[in-house]
Amino acid sequence: MRRTKIVATLGPATDKPKVLDALIEAGLDAARLNYSHGDRDEHEARARAVRRGAKRAGRELALIGDLQGPKIRLQRFRDGPIFLKEDARFVLDTALAADAGDAHRVGVTYKALPKDVKRGDTLLIDDGRIALKVERVAGTAITTTVIAGGELSNNKGLNREGGGLSARALTAKDKRDMEHAVLQGCDYIALSFPRSAEDVIAARRLLNKLGGESIGIIAKIERAEAVAAAEEIIDASDGIMVARGDLGVEIGDSRLPPVQKQLIKRARRHHRFVITATQMMNSMIDAPLPTRAEVFDVANAVLDGTDAVMLSGETSVGRYPDRAVAAMARVCIEAEKQWTEYEPDSMLDASFNRVDQAIAMSAIYCANRIGVKAIVALTETGAVTRWMSRIDTDIPIFALARNPQTLRRVTLYRGVQPMAFDVTAVHYSEVTREVLTQLTAVGAVKRGDRVILTKGDLHGHSGGTNGMKIVTVGDFVDNVG
Repeated sequence: MRRTKIVATLGPATDKPKVLDALIEAGLDAARLNYSHGDRDEHEARARAVRRGAKRAGRELALIGDLQGPKIRLQRFRDGPIFLKEDARFVLDTALAADAGDAHRVGVTYKALPKDVKRGDTLLIDDGRIALKVERVAGTAITTTVIAGGELSNNKGLNREGGGLSARALTAKDKRDMEHAVLQGCDYIALSFPRSAEDVIAARRLLNKLGGESIGIIAKIERAEAVAAAEEIIDASDGIMVARGDLGVEIGDSRLPPVQKQLIKRARRHHRFVITATQMMNSMIDAPLPTRAEVFDVANAVLDGTDAVMLSGETSVGRYPDRAVAAMARVCIEAEKQWTEYEPDSMLDASFNRVDQAIAMSAIYCANRIGVKAIVALTETGAVTRWMSRIDTDIPIFALARNPQTLRRVTLYRGVQPMAFDVTAVHYSEVTREVLTQLTAVGAVKRGDRVILTKGDLHGHSGGTNGMKIVTVGDFVDNVG
């Protein structure tokens, strides 16, 4: 059973008949609606397709609405792409008309840019392919010298090396898109370019006002400031995404590997899930197989302990979307066999403020020592299984819940498998029997296997897990409960 989850971005390639079904069959766990591209009608159609496809497959899939954020872009060139030569002068002018760019100057969407930069700063365009050194700032115009040139076309992204741009995480477009994502039944909102915990808290306030209290927030770490504030951002969110595109531009590509490892470790320590993203199998946009470097990239993220790995252009516009998911699944399974950070004792010295968290940790500690075949948590919110998934084990964890949104949300937790089960519809004395019957029916356990079960005395109440029991399949009496 694969433990690392796979997120795939939807787009024109997945709109083709039966492609989404093929992705689900290949191992898709969560689908991403990218609000940086496409219109509302397209997102609505894709959200409906995900729900229909999941139902056909008898699966639970999480749906992520990924906000564009304050993506700072150049505007457009009047006569098509230009070519910037090294040492040439080039002006970024926030007052220039949107379509008036030429070989000497171009407009910028972010009007506060002149206030955020100074002489000596380096501005990076198109993921760092073009670099400009700021020579002078006067009014709305930023005069630069080209230090790395090349062809430049419309709407390319712009970053300041080292970060420091003050654009707020939530734009007016993001607020409209967030409302739309809530209406589509998204299980998570991915917040782009947060700089601090306050950005995440502000998004949560808005989400609550829109009726999305049960929707999780994924903070995308893609600013230099976000790395410095990682602890507080992780605490304020439900999970994080290591978004390596813009992050690599701001902090430099050589810093990405250690920062990725640190972020994954911090997220696990703070009991949050983490998605590793950007160019994981980028060559598969056009090729049927990944490169060896891409295989190593995905495997290393798994070995670092990431909860999920993500595909972007590979599935949204690629020629082989289902093969990309299948390739990622193969790599995850093999990498998981080599997992060495097996530390069941890592939480022995921790203090727990909640009974349900203590039960979750105790269950994993016991499971890793007595040879059980499955860990089963009866849960309302999925929190118990999230805590369980922070300590690694090769034993499958089953989240049994009656709330469909809970089942969808846990699909992003490493090693956790959702299973529909309405505990309120079963007599207290028959709960264990019914649970084991259901697990046996799907082939998860067989007669003679040991199973750990966690549940609460008050069925159907969140935060009520207060008990753990160890049972043997087929070896229990009628009044066990």
